Amino acid sequence: MPHRLGRYAVRRRIGSGGFATVWLAYDEQLDSPVAIKVLADNWTEDHQIRQRFLEEGRYLRKVESPHVVSVYDAGELDDGRPYLVMSYADQGTLADRLDVELTPAQALEVIRQVGAGLQALHDRDILHRDVKPANVLFRSIDGAEERGVRAMLGDLGLGKSLDMSSRLTMVAGTPTYVAPEQAAAQAPDARADQYSLAALSFLLLTGRAPFTHLSLSDAMNPGALPPVSTPERPFPSAVEAVLRRGLAHDRDDRYPSVTAFVDALADALGPAAAGPTAQTWLARDPELTQAGPRPTPQPEEGGLPEPALPRRRGRRLGVLTLVGLVALVVGGGAGYAAQRQLAPTDRTVSDATGTLSVTVPADWDRADARDGWTPPGTDTSLPALSVGTSEDWAAQDSDDEGVFLGLLSSTELPEAVPQHPECDTAGRTIDDARDGDTSKTVVYADCTGGTVVVERVVQVSTNTLLWVQIRSSDRATANQVLDDVRTHGL
Repeated sequence: MPHRLGRYAVRRRIGSGGFATVWLAYDEQLDSPVAIKVLADNWTEDHQIRQRFLEEGRYLRKVESPHVVSVYDAGELDDGRPYLVMSYADQGTLADRLDVELTPAQALEVIRQVGAGLQALHDRDILHRDVKPANVLFRSIDGAEERGVRAMLGDLGLGKSLDMSSRLTMVAGTPTYVAPEQAAAQAPDARADQYSLAALSFLLLTGRAPFTHLSLSDAMNPGALPPVSTPERPFPSAVEAVLRRGLAHDRDDRYPSVTAFVDALADALGPAAAGPTAQTWLARDPELTQAGPRPTPQPEEGGLPEPALPRRRGRRLGVLTLVGLVALVVGGGAGYAAQRQLAPTDRTVSDATGTLSVTVPADWDRADARDGWTPPGTDTSLPALSVGTSEDWAAQDSDDEGVFLGLLSSTELPEAVPQHPECDTAGRTIDDARDGDTSKTVVYADCTGGTVVVERVVQVSTNTLLWVQIRSSDRATANQVLDDVRTHGL
């Protein structure tokens, strides 16, 4: 994994495909997470693929819609590969949430937003050509007039200008959602995207795809549309009529525009479309995907990578009560211990696998992430846990508090731990071994807002490290949290 892409600090890989890899990165100048799409190195010399990659950025840049992924920047790496810097969809994709049954109102809300994105593309004479659940992205919105989760269209890798579509002969698209004329390599128009949206609408309303084509040749002749209504999910006959028209084999039989299709579907749903939309499925899922805090600056050689936030009481780590950390207790440790005895509101948090846990003050409750992480340089997901008073508790300019625990695969301790230039005082590196666990610890003091930062890495097994980072308002709290870190089953 690269440490940087251009001026952006890389956090972790979001996903990859045949033509590109997408990384979660951090724009340190604008203090914001971004997604960076990089052309795969095996396509660098292919002019057609490279051109198609760059066209995606140009198409997205032309469209100003809250329901289409934005492109903020573009560049080229030292090896010649182009990259696009785009808005980060922190709430994943529609494909991530297909196991949740939607109300008709919830389904229609997503269809409306995706339709608005498609119409914005069509208004700029751009086709998407690959509308499917994996290309419907979700992003948290915290504006004064809108809060919740917004749907956006992403991945225009197959997009084309309408004025070029008459010369287009390449077959492209996903079989289950692609229009018959597009599967047959005929010149598509905006009605091909409408067909794909209608197929997606069928899925969202009924919980099943209208077709299960295995190939584009199957999509050329999709056959009869299955019934929309079932005893478990009945719909008015008007809804079936709208979906059948949107999925018509002959595009001349479809609606004149995406907007016309969405409006007709809303009318057909009638009172069901007016139901509540801001229920569990549409609400923000704080543990689905998180941008995490601003990256921690790294040592030059042999250090740990940056701590990326993840997606019961058991063996206590003996090294977590090192003699070298007695200094943390001086000037308040005894008083804090007395307070803890009187404060049963502390809470213990575990990661999703039950491998890691930590007890923290009760007010560290605003940003739990428990679903693990993929350490930089690997493709393997490992247990990880982050708990804090805000999502940005680890940022250099933050005075919030939190703790990060993450496992790493390694047979030896690193030469150095992450550095903290925001702190005026860096303690000496403490190397120790206790109960069979070797460790390396550094305590930073006089940090932003008077906070204390502790970095520790522990060899918890012959091939596994535990990485701990704590930011606290006082040394006594940091010491207690450090002492309450547990691993289980290692």
